[in-house]
Amino acid sequence: MTQLVDRRIHRSITLLTLVGLLVLPGALSRLVAQSGQDRWEPTIKKFEEGDKVAPPPQNAIVFIGASSIVRWDLKKSFPELGEQAINRGFGGSLAADSVRYADRIVIPYKPRMVVFYAGDNDVEANHTPQQIADDFTAFDRKVHAALPETQIVFISIKPSIRRFPWIEQIKGANALVKQYCATHPHLTFVDIVPQMLGPDGKPRKELLVEDGLHMTPAGYKIWNDALRPILQASRATR
Repeated sequence: MTQLVDRRIHRSITLLTLVGLLVLPGALSRLVAQSGQDRWEPTIKKFEEGDKVAPPPQNAIVFIGASSIVRWDLKKSFPELGEQAINRGFGGSLAADSVRYADRIVIPYKPRMVVFYAGDNDVEANHTPQQIADDFTAFDRKVHAALPETQIVFISIKPSIRRFPWIEQIKGANALVKQYCATHPHLTFVDIVPQMLGPDGKPRKELLVEDGLHMTPAGYKIWNDALRPILQASRATR
């Protein structure tokens, strides 16, 4: 008798749980989204705490985005910038994360330029090219609403061995962002894809470390060479 009652109680709880999920899908999705947002809070707070101790210079250049930004040795790559290069990358982040935290780790510095690299992780998370492009559009609008004269540079999503299965999505996202940047005077699209592909149309192995995703110094040299003329032009006009 006791087992029968227990089974009935278990079925009732299961039924109520299913009904709750059906009735409140929005609440569930909001809970999941909030969990994702909180993931980066310690990193962002660490940036803010560091800024209080040693405030970054105004009118500088902010690099924001995922792990390719985190691993970018900016002082070695652009020694002429010195403290003017501010690295605000947080590895594993999506394009939407840069949007979410722009008012805390971009806008307060009042940079003359923002170098944006994100979307790499998004494709593996099955975000569509349009979603990635829309997130960059949201970043552009958020930054330019506060800093209308700031130049924003979008570095195209790179081809890599690990994410080559998503190469069509990568191409699609890059094409949409390039088209968007072409219609806005304070946006620049930097295409590093052709230089990172071999004659066979596949990612050059020597540009990537063992994980097939992150870059070697040779990979970063391609990025440095592509970005340097833009940085030099920015210094000449500031």
